[in-house]
Formats: sequence, C-alpha cells, structure tokens
Amino acid sequence: MTASSCIGISSMKPYSRILVSCKSCSVYGFSQPKSSDFVENLSKSQSRGRLGSCDSRIVGCIRVNDQNRRGFGVSDSNWGQSRVFSRSCLGVRRSSSGGSGKRGAWVVRNVASDFRNHSTSVDAHVNEKGFERIYIQGALNVKPLVIGRIEPGPSDVVKEEESSRVEDSNSSNVNIETLEGLNETKVEREVSEFEKEAWKLLHSAVVTYCSNPVGTVAANDPADKQPLNYDQVFIRDFVPSALAFLLNGEAEIVKNFLLHTLQLQSWEKTVDCHSPGQGLMPASFKVRTVPLEGSDVAFEEVLDPDFGESAIGRVAPVDSGLWWIILLRAYGKITGDYSLQERVDVQTGIRLILNLCLSDGFDMFPTLLVTDGSCMIDRRMGIHGHPLEIQALFYSALRSSREMLIVNDSTKNLVAAINNRLSALSFHIREYYWVDMKKINEIYRYKTEEYSTNAINKFNIYPDQIPSWLVDWFPEEGGYLIGNLQPAHMDFRFFTLGNLWSIVSSLGTPKQNEGILNLIDAKWDDLVGQMPLKICYPALEHEEWRIITGGDPKNTPWSYHNGGSWPTLLWQFTLACIKMGKPELAEKAVAVAEKRLAADQWPEYYDTRSGRFIGKQSRLNQTWTIAGFLASKTLLENPQKASLLFWDEDYELLETCVCALNKTGRKKCSRYSARSQNVVQ
Repeated sequence: MTASSCIGISSMKPYSRILVSCKSCSVYGFSQPKSSDFVENLSKSQSRGRLGSCDSRIVGCIRVNDQNRRGFGVSDSNWGQSRVFSRSCLGVRRSSSGGSGKRGAWVVRNVASDFRNHSTSVDAHVNEKGFERIYIQGALNVKPLVIGRIEPGPSDVVKEEESSRVEDSNSSNVNIETLEGLNETKVEREVSEFEKEAWKLLHSAVVTYCSNPVGTVAANDPADKQPLNYDQVFIRDFVPSALAFLLNGEAEIVKNFLLHTLQLQSWEKTVDCHSPGQGLMPASFKVRTVPLEGSDVAFEEVLDPDFGESAIGRVAPVDSGLWWIILLRAYGKITGDYSLQERVDVQTGIRLILNLCLSDGFDMFPTLLVTDGSCMIDRRMGIHGHPLEIQALFYSALRSSREMLIVNDSTKNLVAAINNRLSALSFHIREYYWVDMKKINEIYRYKTEEYSTNAINKFNIYPDQIPSWLVDWFPEEGGYLIGNLQPAHMDFRFFTLGNLWSIVSSLGTPKQNEGILNLIDAKWDDLVGQMPLKICYPALEHEEWRIITGGDPKNTPWSYHNGGSWPTLLWQFTLACIKMGKPELAEKAVAVAEKRLAADQWPEYYDTRSGRFIGKQSRLNQTWTIAGFLASKTLLENPQKASLLFWDEDYELLETCVCALNKTGRKKCSRYSARSQNVVQ
C-alpha cells in the first residue's frame, strides 16, 4: 500500500482570517506538514497555471501545526501538495500515467437507518475501467484506508446512453429514474408569467465561484446602496433556494454549496482570542476577488466566511449546522444521489456538528441551550435558553444524521447517543412545551415550590405567568408548542417556524401536529392576515418591548422579528400542510401571497398587525422570499415530492429510554406515566 492510499490529517493555523482560494473547487486538500516548523504561504506552493484553472489553496500566512484543526485529504509522499476530494464519490478523478482512465471510489457502508436500501448509487460505477472499495478504519483520528481494487468483469456492462446521463448530472452516483421524473415535471408543468419572473430573479441571485454556482445572495435589491451582509450567501437563507432548485432538477448548485460550506467548517474561528467548537458552520460566506500575489493585473476568487465574528451581537449561528445536515438529506432524497453523503469528508462534517451539539454540559434537559439571536431571529428578542426553533431543527438534524451516518466501530457510540437524545428530546417537547385549553387550565391551578421527584409543576411555573392575551385568544380546538421553557419561565408566544418544523419532523405527536394547523386555521387573521406568515405572535409592546429587546429600533412592535410577516415561511407551511393532509390551507396562503409579492417586488418581510405594509427596512428582491414561493408552488403541484422531505412518526423512539440503563432503580422514569398518551396522540 502506497502513501497515496492514506488519509492525511492536516493541522494548520492562520495568522488572520483565512480565505479559501479558487484554484480548485474541491474539498479538504491539505497535506500533513513534514516538520513542526513548516511555515509556508500556500499561495506560493501551488504551481502557477492558467488563471481560469482551479486547485484548492488557502490565501494567507500559515503557522506551525496545531492539533485543534484537522482536515481530510488523500496524501502522497511524492507530492508537495495533497490530492483532494473531487466530484466522484470520494473525489478521486484523475488520469493514470498511461491513459485517461477514470476511477471512482465506493464506500462500503452500513447506514444507521434502513431508509436508503433501495438506492442504486453503486450501479453508476460499473461502466468505469475500475473502481475501489474503501474500508474506513477510524473516526476523527483516522487510520490509513485499505483500498482493494476491483476490476469489472465482462458482465459489468452499461448502456452508453445511461453512462452519459450520469456524467451529465455531474455526479457519479445518481438515481437516474428520480432525475428523469424531475425533468419531466419541469417540462410538463405549465409555468405562469408570475412564476417565470420569480425564476428569473432567483437565477439572477446565483453566486458563482470558479465559474461554478455555489449559492444565492440574501437579497438582490438594485436600489440598495448599502447591502451590508445581504450580498452574502447565508446557509439558512439558501435552504429554500436549494429546495426550489432540487425540485426543478437543478442539483449542481446544491451539491457545490454543500461541499464548499463543508470546506469552510474546518477553519479556525476566533473572536477575542476564543475559538468555538470545531464543528461550527459559518453563518454566511462571500466570494471576493483579490489580486493574485505578485501581480497587479491578475486576480483570483476566494471564499470569505463569517462565523458570527462580524454579525450583530457577535452570536454564533447555531442553526447553520442543523440546516446543513437537513439540506444534505434533502439532496439525497430528491436526487437519489447518496454518494455525497457517503464521502469521508462529508461523514466527518456530520460527526463534527453532532459532537458539538451532543457535548456534555451542565444542563439538565435534552434541549439545546443557546443565546439570544442564534437562529433566524438573530437579534435580541428574549429567546435565549431553549427556544423551540432550535429544538425542532436539532431534532430534524438528529433524525437526518441517523439516516445518513455510516455505522462502524468509530460511529456506533455516536449513533447510540443520537437515539437516546431523540427519545429524550421528543418526550420533553411533547410533554412540557405543548399547551391547549386543558393544559392552560392545568397551569392556572399549579401549586408552586414543590420539592419532590414526583412534582407536578416540575419547572416551578407561577400561574400568574399566563398572559392576559392568551386567555381570550386561545381557540377551543387546537393548540401549539410554546416558544421557550426554563425554570420558572414559559414563553407563551407562538413561534411559527418552530411549530411548523415540529410538524415536519414529527417532533410533536400526530394529534399535536393536527392541533397546530387547527390553531393556525382558527386564528388565520392573526397569523396569516394579508401576508403569510407571522414569525411570532403576539408582538412585544410598550415596556415589555423596551425591557426584552433593549428598545431595538428595528424590532419595533409588529415589525421584523417582533411580529413581522415573513413570506419565506410559506414553503415550510406548505410542507406541513401536505404532510397533515390539508393542502387546501397551503393553497389558500399561497393565493394570498401571490396577490402582492410580485407587485411589491418580493420584500423580505411585512409590517403591521395584519402584514399590510412592506417592512420599513425590508430589502426588495429578497431571495428566500422568491424561493419560498417557488418551492411552495412546486410542492403543491407535486405533493409526492413533499413526502421525501418530511418524517413520519417513529414509534421505536417512544420505546427507547436512557433510564432503562439505570439498574439502581433509584429514579422512577416520568416517561411511563405519559407514554400511553404519546402513543395515542
């Protein structure tokens, strides 16, 4: 076995912000430095080719080894550089010395979920001159790969036209039938002038890197003279764009986005001499053009990520990694291309995110503890603690990871931790976050200061916390999941994104999910009004607004995050309605939005209690407004595609409890008293 068959772990630390250069649009191409005092500017270490060529580099000064950063690359002792993962499976695509033969790599997998057993991803390789079987023998501290070469026999023949279709899809492992179905939908569906304009605007927002599409800008408002960070590619903002592209048969941009943001994950992030966890994904990135070193006329493109060090309030984007995992699953489900999930660097990226989320701490609850402003609501709005939005995305990311992780000796403990957290998290949210008229009346009669393992009022909630608006507002039928829960504190505001994703991911019980849609229907004028949908309800006003937001002039009552109406939530509402068998609700909301969006030039958000005015600081031609509308229309016309994006109830989770591992019998599990209710609901 030669050195070229090994995975090299690189550990490099920059003096300043690292910009990823575009001399190669591939991922994780770092070799292990040969000595501890290796100091080099990698921009000089690459051979100078034509300006249009691509090879992966880092622009900036590189210091000595640092074990806090690790990247994955296929190293070669004969090279000054490491070979990088490119587009075929593990990314090995190169010409041998004797010809132009291509090689693919096949990861032998044992996936945590049985969801993908019908994948035909391996079949696309059989027409190649040879392919490799790679056995992974480690986790983060990866041992060398053992590569066994397999030569195809005479029976391994594929029709030429099928092979060409695979190549055209820019992916080595593609479910061709799925792609054909997408293409047929794209051709057969009659597109209105309204939608044609939306697609034109969406494509005009595409950002390219090395002549390849890698994402969409947050907004493309031609009248905006101070775009701030709206000219960047945000992970959360790109998700509806990605789904619109995937549903339209345009998968390349999504694959490029996933790989390039994964590449940025490994960079060191430092704010005031402190570095957050290694698995943190950036909130956004920007493609910048910088002068090529040593030249006044030549330029190159670099990726400049923002991990929160430039954000308002300097808050780390907790939801970015969760959205990335959710989008990775959606890419595989819609395209049928599961080879992307199976790449070593992608598997490592998933594990890094999960290790960050599942790390031990002081918290007593299975929910993630975060600061204010760490998700879509990225300003001070009193959501610090355990906000529902983060918990719903966390649950969705855990379920996605359980489907995609390859199970081996290095990941079996992680898979077990995922199952335990899923079980505990679903019970916690269903039991303690859910409110309906019955539950509100129960809280109203709570006794406080209970010191007992059998306490009814476990979080010592004071009945006076029930707000006066809730008593008159609550319908007789339906309910919702509250926005936050902490000791002696329940946030009774209705947060739309968290409730919708609880439906999509089956974080709530079937009965609870139905109750959420019933409440939205019953309170349509409040939550939808003249533009769907309220980001939260009701708005903070008067002294409460001043205390909780600090007097934020952008989050004034019924504006922006404080009760504003956000059209991008439309696609998530559509997905939830289709899952629950109520597409007519989504159609009604889409019709409301369709009357105004194009005429108003696709605003970011709307103001006032009913969503009547365009937001006072709203950008126009907001990309995720456009993409959310297009995704909603496509899902309503192709509801079978929606089933690829949501999760059904997992009854095995209801039977799994980490308390069963406790052999002392000291504690009585509170789950058993509520399990029958959860199963029935």
